[in-house]
Amino acid sequence: MESKLIRVFAGSEITVNLLKAELEMEGIPTNVVNEYEQSNFRGFSTGTPYSVDLYILDTDLEKAEPIVKEFLKINKM
Repeated sequence: MESKLIRVFAGSEITVNLLKAELEMEGIPTNVVNEYEQSNFRGFSTGTPYSVDLYILDTDLEKAEPIVKEFLKINKM
């Protein structure tokens, strides 16, 4: 069975990078998708600079859930 990417968080680039670091410290690989930055690089603008998505593999979800929940609790999101 092939693994799929699933979105576990969306927020500002700074917040996404903080959670990304938390997950990667626990050995969970991540993928950040910043549509705003990518579209600006291509010469047109879509989305907002505060909507950055953080993805993980679906096989890592069980391990990531408590980390994400604690992150949201500490950061009151």
